[in-house]
Amino acid sequence: MAAAQRVALVTGAGGGIGRAVVARLMQDGFAVGAVDLALADLPCAIPAAFAAWSADVTDEERVAAVVAECVQRFGRLDAVVHLAGAVGKGPLVDVSLEEWRRLLDVNLTSAFLIARAAHESLKASAGSLLLTASVNARNGGSALSGPAYAVAKAGIVNLTRYLAKEWGGDGIRVNCIAPGPVDTPMVARLPAEAIEGLRRSVPLGRIAQPGDVASVVSFLCSPAAGYLTGTTLNVSGGLLLD
Repeated sequence: MAAAQRVALVTGAGGGIGRAVVARLMQDGFAVGAVDLALADLPCAIPAAFAAWSADVTDEERVAAVVAECVQRFGRLDAVVHLAGAVGKGPLVDVSLEEWRRLLDVNLTSAFLIARAAHESLKASAGSLLLTASVNARNGGSALSGPAYAVAKAGIVNLTRYLAKEWGGDGIRVNCIAPGPVDTPMVARLPAEAIEGLRRSVPLGRIAQPGDVASVVSFLCSPAAGYLTGTTLNVSGGLLLD
């Protein structure tokens, strides 16, 4: 790895979007640390610029350890892309307290943990933190993903705003993506008629591919986005209109 090569840490790297993001950032010249509960067959075209860790992003000690190991492995940290999350379902009266807490932990508390653990390293590099919300954060969600998911993703949007203000003086940019439906297992689990309904609801007439999201991540992690912070980018094909 070149001494000046930028380094990104990607959580949720084993998912559909995560795999596309890892591949795109490596294409962009990043060394990548990949994090997920289970990792297999991830793109690794340049082994010297790739490392992987198995971790539960709701485990405070493990999250801190992975960030430290990534910095030790590559010598720096320039971008953290936090994609890890889990979807629920509605209606609210059928959601147990245990499930509510689990979904808030994996979708929102995990962002708090990864941000806190990465702060000093991102400050040292004047790097960027990219969090993942959803159109559900801004349109109220639906029973397809459930109330806890919608509430947690709304929290991500405001955590992005908060950190952009608090960390701006440290030179850290904090942004967020809000995807609509993406062709991943999270959408594929739905009945065919529900998927077709989602497709018809998108003005561009198609469900996003993981690469569509990866392209936006690539931009936000690049110098081209050097004056963007506190922003939530709507990646929904017009499903949500700003």
